[in-house]
Amino acid sequence: MGKYMKFVLIFGPQVVGKMTVGLQLSKITGLKLFHNHLTIDLISHFFDYGTKEGKRLVSLFL
Repeated sequence: MGKYMKFVLIFGPQVVGKMTVGLQLSKITGLKLFHNHLTIDLISHFFDYGTKEGKRLVSLFL
């Protein structure tokens, strides 16, 4: 049997618990969690997130 990509997208407003839900789903399913904080933290070493350039780079990862 072939392998299938397993992908869950959690979308919603800020500060409603998406990360908490994602962490729990990761524990339950064994899927890896990729969240936008990873990209923002990476880019913020080079550009401020609020800048046009910073936002553009973050959007390329997502």
